[in-house]
Amino acid sequence: MQRHLERDLDQVKKQLLEVGAMVEEVVNTAITALTERKSDLADEVIDNDDEIDIRELAIEEECLKILALHQPVASDLRFVVGVMKVNNDLERMGDQAVNIAEHAQYIAEHPPLGVPLDYHRMADVVRKMVRSSLDAQVNQNTELARQVCLMDDEVDELHSGMFEILEARMKQDPDEVERAVHYLSASGNLERIADLATNIAEDVVFMVEGEVIRHRSTDQLL
Repeated sequence: MQRHLERDLDQVKKQLLEVGAMVEEVVNTAITALTERKSDLADEVIDNDDEIDIRELAIEEECLKILALHQPVASDLRFVVGVMKVNNDLERMGDQAVNIAEHAQYIAEHPPLGVPLDYHRMADVVRKMVRSSLDAQVNQNTELARQVCLMDDEVDELHSGMFEILEARMKQDPDEVERAVHYLSASGNLERIADLATNIAEDVVFMVEGEVIRHRSTDQLL
């Protein structure tokens, strides 16, 4: 029985890694579409969303089958629960990438807004968080997972800075409100991807150590 459980756990882990790779790719493509104003790349992201949804459902079904057939306990149970949570976060990341792509399509078709928005810095941090959260999951690396959680504050600060700049622009020129909203919404989607990467990192700590670190302060994560 234990051998069958280990086989099924290995299979679901492999499936999760495949989805993680797909999601990382669409997030990177969506960010490139946004920062380089490429609507064709945005189209690719939108077209790939259905495949991620299909794979997310397949992993969920596999996890439910493992729970029903094997009734795992202790670390095996934590692993299955963690996989289900990570799986859901990855699917939601894919949805946020689609949102970014849709805003990127609009932005690519209109002139630049002409305000200093540091999307490249924000995108670099978000990319690093996504990559590191997935690496932490693959390698069960709780130290790396905690570092991802610490990076989230920088993304929040960058998003807040963009909000202030865009709010001022909308007040200054009401005709620019629609364009500014697309820029602001894209920033919010990036910030949400960072939150989801943080969720994955927190789930890694739970899977490996059985410790819940959600809602902890920065000092408590160290």
